[in-house]
Amino acid sequence: MAGLKQMSTLVQSVLRTTGNSCNKCGQRHASNLYRREKRKKEKEDSVFQHLGKNYQRTDRVYVWGNATTGALGIRQLHRPEKNRSTVNTVSRPRRLSFLDKYDIKLSDVGTGYGYTVLCGKSPNGPLLMGCGVNLDSQLGYQEYPKNTGRLLDVIIEPVPIELPLIEPSTTRMTQVACGRLHTIVLTDKEGVYTLGNNSYGQCGRPTVEGEVYRGNQIVHKLVTPDSNIKQVVCGLDHTMLLTEGGQVYSFGLNADGQLGSGTYQSEFTPTMVKGDIEGEKIVHIACKADCILAVSAKGDIFGWGNSEYNQLSSVTDKTQVNIPRHLPFKHVGRVQRVCATGSMCGLINESGKVFVWGFGILGKGPKLQQTGTPTEIPMTLFGNNEFNEDVHVKDLQCSLNHFAAITNKGDLYMWGRNIAGALGFGHKQDQFFPMKVAVPCEVSSVHCGVDHTIAVGKAFA
Repeated sequence: MAGLKQMSTLVQSVLRTTGNSCNKCGQRHASNLYRREKRKKEKEDSVFQHLGKNYQRTDRVYVWGNATTGALGIRQLHRPEKNRSTVNTVSRPRRLSFLDKYDIKLSDVGTGYGYTVLCGKSPNGPLLMGCGVNLDSQLGYQEYPKNTGRLLDVIIEPVPIELPLIEPSTTRMTQVACGRLHTIVLTDKEGVYTLGNNSYGQCGRPTVEGEVYRGNQIVHKLVTPDSNIKQVVCGLDHTMLLTEGGQVYSFGLNADGQLGSGTYQSEFTPTMVKGDIEGEKIVHIACKADCILAVSAKGDIFGWGNSEYNQLSSVTDKTQVNIPRHLPFKHVGRVQRVCATGSMCGLINESGKVFVWGFGILGKGPKLQQTGTPTEIPMTLFGNNEFNEDVHVKDLQCSLNHFAAITNKGDLYMWGRNIAGALGFGHKQDQFFPMKVAVPCEVSSVHCGVDHTIAVGKAFA
């Protein structure tokens, strides 16, 4: 009897155990079935977006460098949210979302001493805007609130710059250039306008002794000998104009012969530059300080102005050259673009190779600081290798102390003095050879201020 009772207990225990096991198996099966059905439904409901033939990548603008001047145009750096502090330096590219907010499309950017000028269009029509230091009205007459006389000396977010246009709703601002304290604006059908400091006639109007430029409301329409202006360029305190016909005009400070007039006398009237460029069709000019470089349609290079750092030592021992001279750099090939910092020069030839000369951080390491002859920077430093043999440099820009190069792949490389993090590497150490900047877009143009940088490009997708 005791044996049957023990057997009954054992059978019941086995049945309970088997039942629990079956329940667990059933739960697992149901769970797996649910997951399979869920994945199947998600797959059926998935929407795959393919780029159509009319798809256009959106514009992107990134800024970095010295933020204290307001030249970066990001209000939050100066008026931060609660529990956040102000930002003085942005050492990595940061998106300028202000333009996206108002759907502004840029046509050009000018970068001066602590200020930025943007020209383009908005849904309401053509637009000219600026931000940064405005002590000499280089951003126009700015007051807030309106009609109070309270002048804005520092502008932390882009504001409109008013020009006395005849047809403001249709006239487009196509190009802008910025000097130390003055701004030049080129329009598509109403000529050239200048504003800001005119101490040396760099705005193309007579100088007035004792003129006060803070809060100055003068916007001057330039009278040019040729109405077909192709390019406007600013040195520190002088201005250059290039016509469609290939002629160069200059006005402003002439202490180093930067006007190329054959004298050292400053001039406010646009005067044709002659010398060795007379009879040549000039297609590109460049200047950031007092040394000017020009490229002819034949691919030859010319220079004048300051040569204290051997920029023009290949043709003269003079440190100030007041008339254009042909620079016999045969080994560089046919030149396409040039740039000139305060003490260094650079060029791109038709093969997309970069050559540099002068004095400073030239881009070939810390040992090469000075040379009077253009020397090539190895293309491997710009990403050209056995896997990317088609990479070449398509644009070369500079500030007073650093260079910026854009490749045909849309990559940006920078080198030189890293004032206020203007090179965009996340630190403030100088860079002695080209290094790629992590800009999250395909860069199409770069604009270098003395201590800030603006990059314009297209989103990757």
